[in-house]
Amino acid sequence: EVQLVESGGGLVQPGGSLTLSCTASGLTFDDYTIGWFRQAPGKKREGLSYMGAGVPYAYYVDSVRGRFTIYSDRAKNTVYLQMNRLKPEDTAVYSCAADSRPGQIATIIGGTEGHLQHWGRGTLVTVSA
Repeated sequence: EVQLVESGGGLVQPGGSLTLSCTASGLTFDDYTIGWFRQAPGKKREGLSYMGAGVPYAYYVDSVRGRFTIYSDRAKNTVYLQMNRLKPEDTAVYSCAADSRPGQIATIIGGTEGHLQHWGRGTLVTVSA
């Protein structure tokens, strides 16, 4: 079965950094786009970033561009999200998703309703003094 497992969440002070990982199994890594999403308490899920795991392309939404970096290690079937200069409003459960359909994650992050094929269970990031 396809599995996505996130790790790396925790408690961090404002201005601090964390790196999240999303490790995939049961899929051909290079055939998928991997995206990062988050959901804060009382808020809707929002997309943050995505990349084609096998290609050097990445996208970021405005709220995280310049602070977050997405990258992958193909040998480990893992996509990372390095988060710098964290703010209290970054507090959320962060999840990764994978989809083999070209443009599907990009479309959803762009605001269109839709379904993604695979999700991880999430990892909690808490930014607080």
